[in-house]
Amino acid sequence: MAYSRLELEIGGGAGTIWLNRPDKRNALDRTMVEELREAIVQLEADPNVRAIILAGRGSAFCAGADLDYLRRMAEFTVLDNMEDSAALAATLRAIHDAGKPTIARVHGPALAGGCGLATVCDIVVATEGAKFGYTEVQIGFIPAIVMAFLVRRVSQIQARELVLSGIVIDARQAHARGLVTTVVEGGAEELDAHIARIVEPIARASASAVTLTKQMLTALDGMPLDSALDYAARMNALTRMTPDCQAGIARFLNKT
Repeated sequence: MAYSRLELEIGGGAGTIWLNRPDKRNALDRTMVEELREAIVQLEADPNVRAIILAGRGSAFCAGADLDYLRRMAEFTVLDNMEDSAALAATLRAIHDAGKPTIARVHGPALAGGCGLATVCDIVVATEGAKFGYTEVQIGFIPAIVMAFLVRRVSQIQARELVLSGIVIDARQAHARGLVTTVVEGGAEELDAHIARIVEPIARASASAVTLTKQMLTALDGMPLDSALDYAARMNALTRMTPDCQAGIARFLNKT
């Protein structure tokens, strides 16, 4: 389908969603939020896509909410605001819950809602020049929806400083705090090369095994140990019966 705020590229086992408002530093508005959710659904349904990359055109990954959009928000009714917030929550949930691994390709600023987009991805790869910040409190707002995901990603002590102060930190600091998986030295070429190295083994692996593993990682978060072990045992038994597992075992046995 055609998108007005995004570009999609498919190749090398990955589908890349490019935020494509470089003149506005890929700022978020309702249209982009809706299109992001639609793009995730589209790439999830594509058998040629084994991983989903979220990236930004121009000088920024995503600098937060669009200024014109913020001005219009001042005129929203309670119902308007509830509907708008629900749309953002649904998009962040779609990225977080996608059955395929999601990778944030971060260069330049990832601020406010833009930092939230990176937060909900499975893997975050950033250049040294990337900047991260949940800056909402600086304008009297709160990163309410993003916090639901942030507290599941980093420690409480880190989450509290980040959201209460709204400080902006660099990629190395973000890595130390658990927000970034890998910091890449260099520019776009080195960033893309590193992400390609991540995608390559994912594309070789069993699609069903990767999806089930991701589902388990989400479900196990905060689960009591006894419940987690019961759930893990059931998932272990289920996976043994999948065609991918049976075929993989057969290939392994034929090698021995």
